[in-house]
Amino acid sequence: MYRVIKGLVLTESRCWDPDSERSYQDLFDKLDTNKDGKVDVAELRAGLTAMGISFRKGAAQKIVSSGDKNKDGGLDFNEFNKYLKEHEKKLHLTFKSLDKNNDGHIDASEIKQSLEELGMDITKEEAQTILQSMDIDGTMMVDWNEWRDHFLFNPAHNLNEIIRYWKHSSVLDIGESIAIPDEFTEEEKTSGGWWKQLAAGAMAGAVSRTGTAPLDRAKVFMQVHSSKSNRITLLGGFKQMIKEGGVASLWRGNGVNVLKIAPETAIKFMAYEQYKKLLTPEGGKVQTHQRFMAGSLAGATAQSSIYPMEVMKTRLTLGKTGQYNGMFDCAKKILRKEGIKAFYKGYTPNMIGIIPYAGIDLAVYESLKNAWLSRYAKDTANPGILVLLGCGTISSTCGQLASYPLALLRTRMQAQATLEASDKSTMTGLMKGIMANEGFFGLYRGILPNFMKVIPAVSISYVVYEYMKTGLGISK
Repeated sequence: MYRVIKGLVLTESRCWDPDSERSYQDLFDKLDTNKDGKVDVAELRAGLTAMGISFRKGAAQKIVSSGDKNKDGGLDFNEFNKYLKEHEKKLHLTFKSLDKNNDGHIDASEIKQSLEELGMDITKEEAQTILQSMDIDGTMMVDWNEWRDHFLFNPAHNLNEIIRYWKHSSVLDIGESIAIPDEFTEEEKTSGGWWKQLAAGAMAGAVSRTGTAPLDRAKVFMQVHSSKSNRITLLGGFKQMIKEGGVASLWRGNGVNVLKIAPETAIKFMAYEQYKKLLTPEGGKVQTHQRFMAGSLAGATAQSSIYPMEVMKTRLTLGKTGQYNGMFDCAKKILRKEGIKAFYKGYTPNMIGIIPYAGIDLAVYESLKNAWLSRYAKDTANPGILVLLGCGTISSTCGQLASYPLALLRTRMQAQATLEASDKSTMTGLMKGIMANEGFFGLYRGILPNFMKVIPAVSISYVVYEYMKTGLGISK
């Protein structure tokens, strides 16, 4: 564990006096080997390596990109000086947040406490080892100068970034609405950064769901209409939908699916924060089981609030051309013909499905994460985007396997007005009928397009999320 933390944020830098602008000028002159008045990525990487300053992979590129205001591919002295001074200010804020007793020094207990607050458990001995790597004078305490020298050329200026690498974030949207909600630091909550994260996640979800809407409609179509006597393949389903309503019909129901993302995300986040407070002792750390319980309750709260939109999405998805003139027309027709109760058909299996999905998703993700850390984390805790996406995709897929029968029952109950009278039943009646007529695998009708959409959905949402964060000023 210590190697993981040290590899991510701790460097072994030589000490100079950054308080003096002359020192910055001397450093700049050493790095500017071709004397063209600016330092590019190659010069920064080679110069720092030659001076014995180790840094994370990609750090030189990130430093130049962050400081290069005129976008000429390098840092002139003013840009170099400004970047280091601004970076120092961020480092100082982090140092102050770690210095719990405000004595101007950080000790092992403060490092342990701070990492525990961020969700990372380390032993007292590991905290002492981390401290020793920064402790130049051997006092078993780190002052501001020692802290700054370690982190000056490390773009990861905030210890929260340690956790961010491995945060199981629901911004990787796969079109399901039952994932554990996103978590934010106290700094993000007080600064208002959380709403930007939610906005970026909502936009990522909207683009992701729109991109995979044809597969989602095929899944719903197969869930409701495919049976042992009426087998519908993925290709056959697409042909039927296109024949009935043209290529544009593949996106039928996507509007309401996108529209419900923002309110659901906001409600889920607000509820999650409140449930965590209720379930966690005052001042205590949120345990994994408490996070799961809070996430499941928050998911149930959010789903209860927007569930009528889920029903309308299913009806629109299954509707024939001209049957509904948009979401409001769909709502009016359901209300007039079936009453208010119709907006909560399938509610019970949907609520029950939250528990296996969220629980297995979280447990598998944590297991994969810990397995990677213990086996492959040598010099860095940054696993790279492919590993993170892989862990998220596998854990989500496992969650879906466990909850899919309940999702199928929910969809069939939501669609009951479009089925024959003999097919209308309660949740238990539907399950018995499917098992009797189609066998166990009848509960997994439509799972192929559901699995097929996971990887593109996660990839699209990640790319859009990163662009949105940059556009909203969350990251540079």
